Amino acid sequence: MGKKTSSLLIVFLILLADQTLKFWVKTHMMLGQEFSIFGKWFVIHFVENNGMAFGFEFAGNYGKIFLSVFRIAAVGGIGWYLTRLWKRDVPFGLIVSVSLIMAGAIGNILDSAFYGMIFNDSYGQVATLFPPDGGYSTFLHGRVVDMLYFPILEGHYPMWFPFWGGQQFIFFRPVFNLADSSITIGIFMILLFYRRFFDRHETVSASVTPTENVE
Repeated sequence: MGKKTSSLLIVFLILLADQTLKFWVKTHMMLGQEFSIFGKWFVIHFVENNGMAFGFEFAGNYGKIFLSVFRIAAVGGIGWYLTRLWKRDVPFGLIVSVSLIMAGAIGNILDSAFYGMIFNDSYGQVATLFPPDGGYSTFLHGRVVDMLYFPILEGHYPMWFPFWGGQQFIFFRPVFNLADSSITIGIFMILLFYRRFFDRHETVSASVTPTENVE
């Protein structure tokens, strides 16, 4: 299987898994509902956010539009870079990393762009796909569906602890989705194997010398 085919397959499979899980959560759970997968350590907890990955918000109506447009532009840039990698002699791990980032970015763009148009609200009800009265918002104003929650450690800060003394402590607090995970794994792979990816490419490039003309 070639680099291009493998890359596109990675993007497709991640998008399929991400959107399938989001559709299931949206059409089977109310906002704030949760159930346990693995004790208290792994919980499916349905939340929606208007902003960035891991539930962080980007405030305001114009902020939402800006973020959506920025995401689309970023995907265009990532896609252009990925097509260049297909044609170059680069480590396959780099192509996998960029493909993961690409898939995750597209996954969250689909929520922002279309979910407001094809679903109604999940407040106090299970949402309907293509409701007769229309969706809860307009194009580019959809909310991103998050559901993966890992409260591995839970307790309270000691009273002497500055600023947060006595308050609840949860690790890991953010709720996220498969698209967020895909982006994070792709970025960590690049950071972790940066020297291996790019040193090898520089070595290969340096070893290729121009052919001398024989007269």
